Amino acid sequence: MTVARPLVIAIDGPAGAGKGTLARRLADYYHLNLLDTGLTYRAVAYDLMSRGRRLDDREAAMEAANNVDPGRLDRSLLSAHAVGEAASTVAVIPGVRRILVEKQRAFAERPPGAVLDGRDIGTVVCPDAGVKLYVTASAEVRARRRLAEIEAAGGSGDLAGILADIRRRDERDMGRADSPLERAADAHLLDTSEMAIETAFLAAKAIVDDVLAAGNEA
Repeated sequence: MTVARPLVIAIDGPAGAGKGTLARRLADYYHLNLLDTGLTYRAVAYDLMSRGRRLDDREAAMEAANNVDPGRLDRSLLSAHAVGEAASTVAVIPGVRRILVEKQRAFAERPPGAVLDGRDIGTVVCPDAGVKLYVTASAEVRARRRLAEIEAAGGSGDLAGILADIRRRDERDMGRADSPLERAADAHLLDTSEMAIETAFLAAKAIVDDVLAAGNEA
């Protein structure tokens, strides 16, 4: 008897494209586990910062990575902008990436399956994922969304500065030597530039349903 493997939905894309919101909606709809893989790198950075260790201390960073539990990540604690900036430093350490990728893969294999969002899910972490989505939007749209989030939280920001920051982050993510951000050859492209979240969710759900239906017919 063939035992069905857990369903894995891999979602990749640049910052601010809406992949995190889509991942949460899809995980809720299909009753799957959810992992924002970026939080695992933030957890390493937070650990180092809390202990007063240098972000480029490879041994300390790998020790912190070994202690990360993908199933117990506190988003409210790890969402600070400073932690995110620090995470981009530890994320380029090969040993840290190796440890966290293995943890992310193990998480994906937990029944009944999982939705993982990040930047190298469909290409590196789960290349055999049942469904792959590459969610993107123009840098200008992503900057406006980020500004709206800041203002909704009672803060203020500079659109030009936010846009410049997003472009720098895109360049860093796409240009790194180890696991750069790129669309997997078999990933379905979803451009949310002109989409409200509900429209984007319905489009993503349609893709997932089509892939699942095709698999059932095979």
